[in-house]
Amino acid sequence: MKSALIVIDVQQSFMHRPYWTEAGVPAFRQRVQSLIDRFHAAGQPVLQVFHVDSTDASDPFSLASGHISTLPGVNVEPTDTFQKAVHSAMFGVNGAGQTLDDWLREQGIEQLVITGIRTEQCCETTTRHASDLGYSVTYAIDATLTFPMVAESGRIFSAEEIAERTQLVLAGRFAKVVKADAVRP
Repeated sequence: MKSALIVIDVQQSFMHRPYWTEAGVPAFRQRVQSLIDRFHAAGQPVLQVFHVDSTDASDPFSLASGHISTLPGVNVEPTDTFQKAVHSAMFGVNGAGQTLDDWLREQGIEQLVITGIRTEQCCETTTRHASDLGYSVTYAIDATLTFPMVAESGRIFSAEEIAERTQLVLAGRFAKVVKADAVRP
C-alpha cells in the first residue's frame, strides 16, 4: 500500500500566538524530522500543509505576516506543498490548484501518516476527514504538538491530557494511533 507523510501546520505562525511555549517542542521537532527522513529514504511522498486564513499582515497566519514558513529546526523538503484556510488538510490546495485529496488519489496513495500542530485541531480533523474519505490513517501521536487550553469552566487541560483525549477518540475508529518510532513508510 502506497503511503504519504502529511506534515500539518508545522509553521512559525504558532510562535507568535500567546499560548506558544517551548515545552515539548525539541522532542516534537526531532520526531517529526525522523519521520520526514524515513519517508524520504523510502522514496515516499512528504507533503507539507500550511494554514493560511487571513490577509491581515498583523495576523501570523497571513502570507503578508512572513510567518507562513516551516518551524525552525525542521527540514521538510516537501514533495508538494498545500495551503488551507480550514482545519482539514484534505481541503488544502497546491500551487496547481489541486486539493490534497485529489493529489493523493492521483498518486494512488491509500495510507496516510499524520504529524503536525495542533494535536486536537487540524491534525485530528484531518485524520477524521481522511478516514471518512476511505484512507487508512496512522496518527503519530508523539509527533503532534499542542498547548494547554482553558475550558469555559476555568479548568486548565494540559497538552498531555489533550493528546490523551485525542488518542482515545481516534484509536480504532479513525486511525491507528502509534508512537513515531513505530511508523514504517
